[in-house]
Amino acid sequence: MIRLFTALEIPDEIASRLEALQNGIEHARWIERENFHITLTFIGDIAEDIAADLDDALASIPFEPFELELEGVGEFGGAKPHAIWAGVKLTEPLKQLQARHESAMRRVGLTPEKRKYMPHITLARFRAIETPEVYRFIAANNLFATPKFEVTRAVLFSARSGTGGGPYVPERFYPEDFSDD
Repeated sequence: MIRLFTALEIPDEIASRLEALQNGIEHARWIERENFHITLTFIGDIAEDIAADLDDALASIPFEPFELELEGVGEFGGAKPHAIWAGVKLTEPLKQLQARHESAMRRVGLTPEKRKYMPHITLARFRAIETPEVYRFIAANNLFATPKFEVTRAVLFSARSGTGGGPYVPERFYPEDFSDD
């Protein structure tokens, strides 16, 4: 079994801006810079043969580079927050790519998450934290925004089981012929 998800990478300049936000909440487990990503689909624990079929399905998805930008911060958990995040502006190309990744999951017999897709970058996770501290962080950083950045590929990542899942390991790139040159 292998735990997988698909995501978009974060460029260094944007990662630096995110890293600068990571303070002000005591006992937070701040996400390592190299683990910043924008999840497209959480796949979960699957058998290697299904992973190979999924890889084929993902590789068949057309990919055109597009731009994204980050905007705002927030929390997951409501009255008992367990994570803070930086928001990602939902664009049509991002919606289409995410829907195509879910469709690829269905083609190989997997069930996508039922929750509505909300693109974000997790900044920190925590347990039993004081809610006012989280909302002070959000109030202090609610105008956070970045310039647009280009997305040139999607990535199939593996993660270890358990809380947090990192470090994340890139297994495949889509498109495969992407070059860092």
